[in-house]
Amino acid sequence: MERRSFIAGVGAGLSALALPTAGAPAASEALPTAKPVSDREYWVRTLLRIVGPVLASGAAGTLKTAMPVESAAGQQEGRRKVTHLEALGRTLAGLAPWLELTDVPAAEQAQQQRCAEQARQAIAHAVNPQSPGFLNFNQGGQPVVDTAFLAHALLRAPKQLWEKLPEATKPQLIQALQSSRVIKPVYSNWLLFSGIIEAALLKFTGSADLMRMDYAIKEHQTWYKGDGTYGDGPDFHWDYYNSYVIQPMLLDLVGTLVAAGKESKDLLQRLQTRAQRYAAVQERLIGPDGSFAAFGRSLAYRCGAFQHLAQVSLQNLLPAELAAGQVRSALTAVIRRTMESKGSFDAQGWLQIGLCGHQPGIGEGYISTGSLYLCTTAFLPLGLPTSAPFWAAPAQDWTARRIWSGQDVKTDHAL
Repeated sequence: MERRSFIAGVGAGLSALALPTAGAPAASEALPTAKPVSDREYWVRTLLRIVGPVLASGAAGTLKTAMPVESAAGQQEGRRKVTHLEALGRTLAGLAPWLELTDVPAAEQAQQQRCAEQARQAIAHAVNPQSPGFLNFNQGGQPVVDTAFLAHALLRAPKQLWEKLPEATKPQLIQALQSSRVIKPVYSNWLLFSGIIEAALLKFTGSADLMRMDYAIKEHQTWYKGDGTYGDGPDFHWDYYNSYVIQPMLLDLVGTLVAAGKESKDLLQRLQTRAQRYAAVQERLIGPDGSFAAFGRSLAYRCGAFQHLAQVSLQNLLPAELAAGQVRSALTAVIRRTMESKGSFDAQGWLQIGLCGHQPGIGEGYISTGSLYLCTTAFLPLGLPTSAPFWAAPAQDWTARRIWSGQDVKTDHAL
């Protein structure tokens, strides 16, 4: 039975929203209060609000001077050396599928084209040693993390973020990716950072370090704990790293190798089966109001905690028990709960540390302003056309909303 969407939207039509130019204050303004046409419109408007300052300043080559650096006490000097690549890599990792979409609604086309051009300009500055916007890809340990998010973005939007780059930028980008090889990853989910960088190099140059990829894949197979969940290294942790990093990167790393004829399709299918189970778990973690259990580290990534559920939706891998309309409604509720609270953005439109508003104490020592843009990965299904069930299906209550309103639900079973 069709239900009225639980997600009451905000904002007027897309025509009322323009991405800010460098230095413009528009992103800091509150969204208008008129009801939008659809959940998708709300997603697009919210994503544009998040990424606007990063794209505008990145395209102008001023990201390092324009972006504020909020961090834990005593960490700012160190974070200033790495946080700008964090902002760019993570922003593009979430934005990429929408940029790559060819069957984009007419109301989104102008904004999509503008974002794609700004993204390419930002990459060009980031990898050009002669640009004032040149970023750090190899000094310290952190850059391997965000080089990986940038590499993941390239894999998600090869036409827009690779093929359409200026010819002079392509070798500089390859050099930047390769330069991160000097960083030895931590024996944890970090192995996938080195692996996904090599996957991008393989796709775009035909040559890569297969051992780095194979090592990351094989170690994560030994770290599988059952029921759709991997350890972060040999140990299991109660956090969202299966979604922040592990399963999305593992799926796309192996998928890239399969496409290149260098890995088994059976392995990919096994990983997808596990991914479907974890997607079902993630959907059940979303409370009736869009909140979720605040355990583990990196909670300042906000709705990015559900990158995995978003990616499984994007790749049409949702398990049979999850209707597309209920997953869309659940993710919309999470986005609302984590992005609309007062203090989520500063006066210039940059994200601030917190899960629900501005909560500096929730940020670990490795968290700074650029880190926060991992929240964009909750928006991956924008890479699906409006005809896809994710957008076309009627809104439905998600599992927790059904349970806690007294509706009947099916039992849950382990994989």
